[in-house]
Amino acid sequence: MSSKMMTSKIEQLIDEIEDYIDSCKPTLLNSNNIVVNKEEIDELLRELRMTTPEEIKRCQKIISNQEAILEDAKKKATGLINDATAKTSELVNQEAVTQQAYGQAEEIVALATKQAQEIVDAATNEANQVKAAAIQYTDSLLGNVEKIISTSLEINTAKYESLITSLNDCYSIVTANRAELYPAEPIDTSVFDEES
Repeated sequence: MSSKMMTSKIEQLIDEIEDYIDSCKPTLLNSNNIVVNKEEIDELLRELRMTTPEEIKRCQKIISNQEAILEDAKKKATGLINDATAKTSELVNQEAVTQQAYGQAEEIVALATKQAQEIVDAATNEANQVKAAAIQYTDSLLGNVEKIISTSLEINTAKYESLITSLNDCYSIVTANRAELYPAEPIDTSVFDEES
């Protein structure tokens, strides 16, 4: 599966999660909270997890096996040094070329040590680069989800505040209408006129 197809599937799932969040009703006590169906959101998140690109899985595997990679590199380096040491012993045992053998042995051991260090360094660099790429990619995905959730919260907060304003307007109208049903009765002043 190509990276482009995987990305479009992830975007599609994120759109579905965003649509689902938009469709959720806010709680009565707090406009920042919404009522979510656990099974539906779990299913959407499960699908998102299942579409995680193979590159991330490969990176996670390399990160978890970083010690094994370094150990393998050290074994190869040890093998090179052992081969160099064996070659050195073989050259030294030849009497006619004893002096030459020492010189060649030192060169071989130096070269083997250098190659061993290069292998270890390359393995360490590769593991670190893969780990950094995996972290960056995962952070990018989390950033997109964070942005979607933030936008959904802003939209739902605005909708909730609009609803509260409408309810307050209706409440004021109902209160005014009820007050009109029972107006204050006028005082009969003729009683006071007779007494005076």
